[in-house]
Amino acid sequence: MSLKELQLPPLLHSERRGSHQLINSGISRSKFIKTNVGETPYNTLSGPAEVTNQIIPKPREIKHHGSLTKPRFLEQLESHLKRELEALDTHGVKVQELRLQVFQEVFGYLIEEFKTYKPLLSAIKNEYDITLAHLREQIRDLLPLRAKLVLVSEQCEKKILDQRVQERDETRALKRECQRLQRVNENMRGQQTALQIQVDHLKEELANQYQLYRDERDARKLLITRISTMHSTQDTEHDDNYEEDESEDPVVVKMALQVCREDLTKVQVELNRMQAEYSDVVARRDWDNLNQVHEANLKKLETLQTDFDQLKSEYDTLLEVHRQSAPAVLHSNQSVQQHGSDNKHIVTTPRPNWEQCSDILGGSERCKELFKGQSSQKRLEILLQQMNGQNDFFTGLGTSSEVPIYLQYEGKLKNLKLRKADAVRVIKDIWREKTAENEKNDDARDLQVFLHGYFVEHYKDKAGEWAYSLMESIRNNLEDDLICLFHDILTGKVDESIYHGQTQLLSHLLKVLIQSDTTQCGSLTVLEFSEALKKAFPLKSDQDIEELLAVAQTELRSNGVRIAYQTLYTEDTDGRHKEFLSLVKKQATAERLQYISELRVQLESKGQVDAEHLRTAFKTIDPTLDSESLDWNLSVAFQTKECEVQALNIEVVLQRLSVANGSRSACSRLFDTDRTQLGSIYIDASCLTWEGQQFQGKAAIVEKLSSLPFTKIAHSITAQDHQPTPDSCILSMVVGQLKADDDPIMGFHQSFILKNINEAWVCTNDMFRLALHNFG
Repeated sequence: MSLKELQLPPLLHSERRGSHQLINSGISRSKFIKTNVGETPYNTLSGPAEVTNQIIPKPREIKHHGSLTKPRFLEQLESHLKRELEALDTHGVKVQELRLQVFQEVFGYLIEEFKTYKPLLSAIKNEYDITLAHLREQIRDLLPLRAKLVLVSEQCEKKILDQRVQERDETRALKRECQRLQRVNENMRGQQTALQIQVDHLKEELANQYQLYRDERDARKLLITRISTMHSTQDTEHDDNYEEDESEDPVVVKMALQVCREDLTKVQVELNRMQAEYSDVVARRDWDNLNQVHEANLKKLETLQTDFDQLKSEYDTLLEVHRQSAPAVLHSNQSVQQHGSDNKHIVTTPRPNWEQCSDILGGSERCKELFKGQSSQKRLEILLQQMNGQNDFFTGLGTSSEVPIYLQYEGKLKNLKLRKADAVRVIKDIWREKTAENEKNDDARDLQVFLHGYFVEHYKDKAGEWAYSLMESIRNNLEDDLICLFHDILTGKVDESIYHGQTQLLSHLLKVLIQSDTTQCGSLTVLEFSEALKKAFPLKSDQDIEELLAVAQTELRSNGVRIAYQTLYTEDTDGRHKEFLSLVKKQATAERLQYISELRVQLESKGQVDAEHLRTAFKTIDPTLDSESLDWNLSVAFQTKECEVQALNIEVVLQRLSVANGSRSACSRLFDTDRTQLGSIYIDASCLTWEGQQFQGKAAIVEKLSSLPFTKIAHSITAQDHQPTPDSCILSMVVGQLKADDDPIMGFHQSFILKNINEAWVCTNDMFRLALHNFG
């Protein structure tokens, strides 16, 4: 709207005269200020108090500074408004209402100033106030509804969460119920199979009983017929001999019938016995036929063996020829490739080293299994499939008591994708700390409990990730001896003493090798190395010693002069022992199993065994076994250290002993198997009294014991006593029985003194007597 279109209300007489003067005075100084839409002659304020004037006649004087300026009244209003707004607390609760009140006051001042427009502006202000009051009332009415809405929303969310928890619990319960029903179903199937077997067995027994019944019925009929015939014959004879017809005595007939029945029963029992004993016996003609077939097969086998030997010799000859001609053929092929008819240089494609993928595919054995007979393209596809199949996260098994304590975690756990070398490093660190804890505490913790504490202590919040990642790496690398042994001990298949026994065995061997290295050059001659092996392992046979020596030379590629024994203890890139130490552990395992086999022979006649019987069996197969080792074996067998224990099944006892680190005492077995090796327990100052004969020195004692006139001997100790001496030795007396070759069992008693020299026990004095002297 323009200035000309604006219609103002009529003025009063006094106002008309004042306005006329103002207009006249204003025209002489300046022009009226016109504003169009979108233009402001001066700075306006924001908010409800904005003032937009198109023509501002002001009765007060206006200052000129060479340009348009604000009226003084407007400047006062703006100054007042600014002070009031700055005086307000902007952080208060009702700051907006206070700001509105300030603007209302300023707007009131403005209304009071314009007398002509006061009614209209007052009406506008009142209408705004009424509207604001109405809106405030509505807001006040809606505030309780808002709180109620928030409460209802929280209740709904809580119900939804409870419903989800309930559904999850019900799902878990249904899963457990499903698993239980599956187990029940499997049990019922097993019971059904067992019942079906029983039914078949009962049917077979019923058929046999029915056959017996029919046989007995036929026998009774024959007997009745025979009795009737006998009666008829007797009657005829009686008529011939006697004229008078006289009947037999009924009592005699009953007695005869009773005797016949008894005879029939005996015959039937004998027949059943014969059928039971000779039902599986082969007839003579069948035996002869089978014997002829067997002899014919033996002749065929001899012929085939001869043909096989001939083919093998021809194959060996061809193989040797191939080996000799292979370099020449290879050189010829290379010449053809380099100087072909077309004189082109042939570049062969390098083949990838697929063994480097063994860590990703779960070990070298699994890598060979997957890549066997596959092309390079197929191997690449298999590798990509295996890499894509690895999950980035594990799902926790929960905190149930059935889950091992080190795996009791919930939710998603990151897969760290540990390599084989990382798993070996962690396992060695675990064993290092576990061994240190066992040395400090007599009652050591179980490996599962220790493993949980290890992860929590070292990895804190990431303990679950390391636990699941380590178990995944272990499952993928079970072909490694160290990882496989750790897994078996962790799952309870093998006792923890197996690992400590292997560690002590290798440490003892290294200590003996170092003691044998008098020059401290780190190597031994072949003879010195062999003597050190015999000293470290006095129970091993010459064949085992030679096998160890051969493997050591092959591993070190020795020239047959000296063996660098320290190199045998180095590990490969994966942290595994090499062939020599692996063979040492393998032989130790075989000796332990042989020890258990001998114990089985001693206990095979017993279904169950108690502590006393097991103690007697150990003393029988290992007479010099010390009491501490014997008590440890009993505690392993019966899973307790108490003196009184209940008898257990022999298979349970042997199984527990087979997975523990049980070992044989050295002295008795050496005497029973190879007496030439007894020199390791004597020294040059040792003395032996054998049935009154005196011998001194290692060589003389070994020569005497080796020359004893028997080839096989077995000891059985019935009693033994031991005493410490003031010079830190041990005095022992042993009483028992022995059997040499086919001679009768004889008693013996032996006394000897053991002394610890250079951390090895040797016998310094030994006296032996057979219990053959009778002074009665």
